[in-house]
Formats: sequence, C-alpha cells, structure tokens
Amino acid sequence: MSNAAKDRIEALSKQLSHRAPATDSNGASAPKQIAGPSNGPPTRREGTNSLLGIGRAAAYQFAESGALALYLCDFDDSNLASHQRDLQKLYPDVDVHTRRFDAASSSAVKAVVDDAVKRYGRLDVFFANAGIVGTPTHFTDVEKSEFMQVMETNAASVFLAAKHAAPAMTVTSSTKPASGGSIIGTASVAGLRSNAGPTAYSAAKAAVVSMAQTCAYQLAGTGIRVNAVCPGMIETGMTAPTFEAARARGTERKIGQLNPLKRGGQADEIARVALFLASDEASYVNGQAWAVDGGLSAGHPFVPGKLA
Repeated sequence: MSNAAKDRIEALSKQLSHRAPATDSNGASAPKQIAGPSNGPPTRREGTNSLLGIGRAAAYQFAESGALALYLCDFDDSNLASHQRDLQKLYPDVDVHTRRFDAASSSAVKAVVDDAVKRYGRLDVFFANAGIVGTPTHFTDVEKSEFMQVMETNAASVFLAAKHAAPAMTVTSSTKPASGGSIIGTASVAGLRSNAGPTAYSAAKAAVVSMAQTCAYQLAGTGIRVNAVCPGMIETGMTAPTFEAARARGTERKIGQLNPLKRGGQADEIARVALFLASDEASYVNGQAWAVDGGLSAGHPFVPGKLA
C-alpha cells in the first residue's frame, strides 16, 4: 500500500472518530471531513441550510477545490447567512450567494440560474439536493396531498433544476468556448431498493434516478452530463433524530449494520462523490445512479444467524 493511501486511511479513521467540526483562527467552522482536500474545477451549485446536511458539506468541497462562485439555496434560510460567513472566511476568493427559495418553484429555480449567468456569463454545475422524508408510515395511511408534497420537493425540484440549468449550460463565451456542464440530483438507495424508505420518498427518489437517465439522453451532443447520487444511511439534519436516539441508548453501532462497512455514513462522503461527478474527472460518467451506501444495495440484506 502506498504512503498516500495509508495517509488517507489514517485520516478517515481519525475523522470518523472525532465529531467536532474544524475551526480556523477566525472562528469559522466547517463540516466534518472524512479525508484530506479533493481536487475539482471552478463551479456553481445549489446548497442547503442544514448544519449537518449534504448540501453544506458539498459547498465546502466545491469551495476548497477552487469554485468561482457558490449559490446556497434552501426553503429554510435560518443558517444560510452563517454558512456564507464561514465559507467566505475560509475561502475569501469564492463568491458566496444565498437564496431563500422553494426548490419546487419553477420561477425561483430559474431566477437563481439567470442570476448566475448574468453575473458570471456561465453555469457549469447544478447540484439539486432538496429533499424531505414525508410521513414514515404505511402507504395506506398516507394522503394524496402528502404523497404529492414529497414528489414536489424530491422529484419536481430535480426536474426543474435540469429544465432551467441545461439551457444555461449551453451558453458559451470567451471563457467557456463549448457547451457543457454537470447536473447532479440527490436520489437515494431507497430509489434503488425497497425497504430503505417510505413509499412516497422511495417513489420520488426512483424518479430522480429515471430523470438522470432520460435527461442524459435528451441532452445528447450538448456536453451536459446528468447523474444521480444515491446515499444510504447518512447522518444529516433529516436523520439526526435516529442517530441521536441510538447514541442515547448506546446502540449507535447498529446503524448501518446491514451494509458491509457496518456503519452509517457522513455528509462529506456524499459531497465528495458530488464533487467528482461535477468535475472533469467524471467527464465520461453520464446517466448513472451512484450508490454511496456502504455497499447496502450490492446485495440482499439478511440478519446473520437468522436465516432459517
């Protein structure tokens, strides 16, 4: 094993065992990272508000990798200003914009895209990461209105991201001589396999996977790639109650016990995949659903010792 590989494994071990966020001399905090710096191109993206969220972790990955500008967008903007402040302290060369908006609003999504093109003359990446779980109950107890709300936030938001981002990514200039870009939708392992989420949530995430595939083909020849990232059990603001309850009971080790890595994941682990999909390093990756789930979707879950 190379020294670089050993260093990354050691960094991973340290980060997973240490829960405090990084803080610089100016008091700006960053989300927990699982390894050292990644490499990637200047880009623009849609962020999120949650302190533990995938969107926030992705914002730091993009900023660290040299993004020209970031757009942090969320329906709940209670933390966006602090995210902006911390990012600008740590990465003063990155322009950080915040927007309170509904990701399922066509006009709101279009306004963000238009602003990016007006300010910078180009749009390279759109990370459509909005999501809600919905009511975690039997599908017969779910009202149509609840089902449609989940579909609006989780699936329609990705459709609108592609709808408005794709034309903007074809805009060329002296700094961008050719059409191209990367659209990334957050799906879920629940969109790939059953029993990983409620019916509405799973249906919406399966729709994200399908859109990545169909949009990729409909954008043939444009240089625009469309992919979906499919997280497993990741500690985010959405899943925090589950992780907190498990820690209180002393059963945290049971989280992720059905995947081969035997653990839950961190937002930074999803963010690094989003960064890869956004970068030129993934220039031949298109129309794919990337499972980042510790291996859960690689097999049929079973409980050892209880096969009979």
